[in-house]
Amino acid sequence: MMAGGANSSEIIPPLRSDLLSAAAGLRHGFFSRRGGVSDGLYESLNCGFGSSDNPANVTINRARALMALGTQPGNLVTAYQVHSPIAVCVKRPWKEDKAPKADALVTNQPGVTLGILTADCAPILLVDETSGVIGAAHGGWRGALTGILEATIEAMTNLGAQPSRIAAAIGPCIGFDSYEVGLEFPDPFLAENQADASYFRDAPRPDHFLFDLVGYVARRLHSAGITNIDRLDCDTFAEEASFFSCRRALHRSEEDYGRVISAISLAD
Repeated sequence: MMAGGANSSEIIPPLRSDLLSAAAGLRHGFFSRRGGVSDGLYESLNCGFGSSDNPANVTINRARALMALGTQPGNLVTAYQVHSPIAVCVKRPWKEDKAPKADALVTNQPGVTLGILTADCAPILLVDETSGVIGAAHGGWRGALTGILEATIEAMTNLGAQPSRIAAAIGPCIGFDSYEVGLEFPDPFLAENQADASYFRDAPRPDHFLFDLVGYVARRLHSAGITNIDRLDCDTFAEEASFFSCRRALHRSEEDYGRVISAISLAD
């Protein structure tokens, strides 16, 4: 059993961005899979109700994560993530069964905790310290390509943020060396920007490429006016002891996988 596994009551501190940590009155964290109560495929801090894990375990795991973050579980807001370019402004927490279909959340309400669930996709946490506006985005390849990052920034701007003041941190996601894609993959990216060819390189397997998801996400953020960007550069596929991975589960023909949570909140 991995450290901090199903029988452990230890709360594992999340990974944090030095850039976001410099913002006053901000709580944030990129959690690993360790420190929860789930077992089997979900060992141990599975925070995804979209998995087939026992919902009671997911509830406990989320509460543990929020406790480590220093916020209240009842203030956590997550979306029904669908790999879309949809960003939603949060005024108050909603019940889990009322979550809208969206892939980014923004707020200027102290105490509201925005959460993103991932298992290879990139979680992106954002803050404009001056205006007191935060955001959290789910950056899979489809959402990033179709504009989820720009939609997040626009929604934050509508609350008073300015792109030049926004700091963004890209959390753990599948790494360049691990993300193999087919021949059809580069074309939609290159149709938008030929320079994005730099985010692809030949894979060891013939007629396949490797894709730099975190580099592409960083490029989209920068193109949208954000110059303060931090990258944690973990590989969720390769680092099994620390992260869940959809792709790793598929490679092993496993029936399901857990999800880690990344969260951000303004102190109330």
